[in-house]
Amino acid sequence: MLTVVVTAASIQDRDAGHRLLAALRGTFSTIRLVRADGGYSGRLLGWAKSVLALQVGVIKRKPGSTGFHVRARVWVVERTFAWLNKYRRCVRDYEAKPENHEAMVLVVTIATMTRRLART
Repeated sequence: MLTVVVTAASIQDRDAGHRLLAALRGTFSTIRLVRADGGYSGRLLGWAKSVLALQVGVIKRKPGSTGFHVRARVWVVERTFAWLNKYRRCVRDYEAKPENHEAMVLVVTIATMTRRLART
């Protein structure tokens, strides 16, 4: 996990995407391609390309499909969410401030990666 942004539930994902991509660009200047869910399409794509020089590749659902179907690289995000949900403090909104929850997500990520590296 490279960057974490936690917002209130009242903020749309594509609106928070500006903050996330700006934080990503500020920390990792060499990244050129970001993959996103279909919910991030719209003005965010143009803004990322013109302001941040980031190409945002949107992974959309197959037209006319219903139910579950495998989409390229989406499993990586779903697997990461499953790892985060193993930790009690990331399952519910225990934190009063978004910054505290962002820190907990990073702590959980560090713990998960440390445990995986220790096995090798």
